[in-house]
Amino acid sequence: MMQSQFDFALAAPEIALLLMGMAILLLDAFSHGKRRTLAYVLSLATLVMLTLLSVLQWMGGMVGETFFGMYVADPLSHLLKIASYLAVGLTLVYGREYLQSRDMLRGGEFYVLVLFALLGQMVMISAGTFLSIYLGLELMSLALYALVALRRDHEESTEAAMKYFVLGALATGFMLYGMSMMYGATGSLDLSDIADAIGSGQISYLPLTFGLVFLVAGLAFKLGAVPFHMWVPDVYQGSPTAVTLVLAAAPKLAAFAIMMRMLVMGMGYLTADWQTMLMILAILSLAVGNLTAIMQTNFKRMLAYSTISHMGFVLLGMTTGSLDGNVSADASAYGSSLFYILTYVLTTLASFGLIMFLTREGFECETIEDLKGLNRRSPWMAVALMFLMFSLAGLPPFVGFYAKLLILQSLLQSGHLWVAVVAVGFSLIGAFYYLRVIKVMYFDDPKEGNAGPVPSMCLLPRGLMTINCGLILVLGLMPGGLMSLCLLAMRATLS
Repeated sequence: MMQSQFDFALAAPEIALLLMGMAILLLDAFSHGKRRTLAYVLSLATLVMLTLLSVLQWMGGMVGETFFGMYVADPLSHLLKIASYLAVGLTLVYGREYLQSRDMLRGGEFYVLVLFALLGQMVMISAGTFLSIYLGLELMSLALYALVALRRDHEESTEAAMKYFVLGALATGFMLYGMSMMYGATGSLDLSDIADAIGSGQISYLPLTFGLVFLVAGLAFKLGAVPFHMWVPDVYQGSPTAVTLVLAAAPKLAAFAIMMRMLVMGMGYLTADWQTMLMILAILSLAVGNLTAIMQTNFKRMLAYSTISHMGFVLLGMTTGSLDGNVSADASAYGSSLFYILTYVLTTLASFGLIMFLTREGFECETIEDLKGLNRRSPWMAVALMFLMFSLAGLPPFVGFYAKLLILQSLLQSGHLWVAVVAVGFSLIGAFYYLRVIKVMYFDDPKEGNAGPVPSMCLLPRGLMTINCGLILVLGLMPGGLMSLCLLAMRATLS
């Protein structure tokens, strides 16, 4: 991998996003339109430009390190960035009418905050040192804190923002403390230098272990894994649905990236330690997420606990790599987690997008009861939501089934039979609350006062939602293309 002190071409997407973000901020300051159409169009144009840049970099074989190893460009970073652009783009399109109907575009800061949160995620995805990981994490987190509190006149949003800020600061403290212990033990913040220092065997094991514990705790918070999950249901429920979608989608990709950077590439010699921790977190997440989701009546809160259980599956995939020099086996193991997180984000985008489509002025679609009789009011939306629930439950032929199957195969190949059995058991339990949603949509009478037609949608969001939900089925029937892409990116990154 080539290395340069200042190769600005490698960081072209981040530089372009920073410049466009500042330009949109300045232009928006002189815009007085309530719909903020200029900021919206420029934000989508920026995402299209970034996608083209990253695709050209990937196709052109632009890989390497720059800024003294703080920035890394490799196939994994290119893939995750492209997925992040698509996730943010769909979020902006799906949330457009929702934000307008609640007068949340009045100040014009929504689009700029989303773009700067994306910039933080991109820095995290390409981070090569603890310092750049922390800078990206804070840039993303500060923007997300502000987004959650965007409705200043809304009590639940303010409460959710306070919880998210306090617990987020605590998790950042955990991560910083772990980084400081790693620095004290190895004398470096660079992940490759840390890997070499640990591999030398000349470092005290005790500070490494303590540092690793704090780092895993910080990562678990960002993923929403048990027991660091307490913020997820409250923040998902209290945030405006458009902001919930910002939180639930692209940041998960960045958290997966720093998990790969720190644990797999930086601390491969401590695999036995961090894989044991991740396995405990995964099983707890599957148990708490699925069992608690059964009792929820709020749809957004149910999806929040569902997220916790799905992060458990992602963590299970991370426990199956051996890092013994067999690149093909490791790429298959970690590639299954990458495939799972990508397909989960795709499903989450459509799930919260449909919730926003079902809202109207003066009405929030939040409880499961609000979905009663949806098939009579909008058969198209009912079918779309049925696809999503089947996929999240892991039923064939949808992509969620194949994603879970890949994780279970990796567990069996690595000799974790009992863990695979536990995962299947909790997945069966989790299927109940997804099927309950389908039952409510198709077999219950509409709720009183909510029997009218579903609000009409613009052509663009409706078309993108149709494609989004269609991909859930198509990728389940033909998953080979995306899986090959994941394996290719993981194999090239690990070799």
